[in-house]
Amino acid sequence: MADASLLEPPLLQAVAGVAREAGQMALARWRTDFRRWEKEEGSPVCEVDLDVDRMLHARLTALLPDAGWLSEETADAPERLSRARVWVVDPIDGTRDYIRGREGWCVSVALVEHGRPILAVLDAPARREAWIAVAGRGACRNGVPLAAGSRTDLVGARVPADTLPKAERDVVAVAKPNSIALRIAMVAADEADLVATRRWGNEWDIAAAVLIASEAGAGVTDALGAPLAFNQPDPKAFGLLVAAPGIHAAAMARLGGR
Repeated sequence: MADASLLEPPLLQAVAGVAREAGQMALARWRTDFRRWEKEEGSPVCEVDLDVDRMLHARLTALLPDAGWLSEETADAPERLSRARVWVVDPIDGTRDYIRGREGWCVSVALVEHGRPILAVLDAPARREAWIAVAGRGACRNGVPLAAGSRTDLVGARVPADTLPKAERDVVAVAKPNSIALRIAMVAADEADLVATRRWGNEWDIAAAVLIASEAGAGVTDALGAPLAFNQPDPKAFGLLVAAPGIHAAAMARLGGR
């Protein structure tokens, strides 16, 4: 059970404020000239990622000095494993869209306690969206409560995708932001019905969005149907399945069969 004091409005408002400042910091340099490179093939990064990461580290650590830290842009340190709580952060989720001048990026911040997200914020300033969730208390976007869709038939389900393989032509492609966090949030907002991947993924990409989707009533598991756990020694998850609750089992069966 999460420490109730961590879920009260003062901390939530402070975290949302820090994420908002980080989002504005990134927005101010979006579509400008900044240094960019690849950490490895297919993994872009830019100097804004690192600047936002440093700001978030300083501000969030000041809010909860005893919390550990796990971020895409900070060298991992095993001491986080000894902490009951840890910040799990992606300073710019969707860096590829950020670099290209597209809107599909956000600042992602989650507070994880004993392996479970208890507080989450996605700040997407280019889309004028702020997503917030608190464990057991629901999720909202721009102050409006969220509820996942009521679809019960996998056929016709909306999937964020640029293109669909032939085997998936019975579902419907909808606009796909580069940010996996925003794609997951689309399921929470009933703007998509299904997000699935069978690839290993990083905790910082999904921690905040997983809580938002869960609190909106979506079905959320890894690719094998197991619950997701965070602040693991190797901070990765084996795939992801986030779906409207009425199609999660059917989607799981299809994913498992492939």
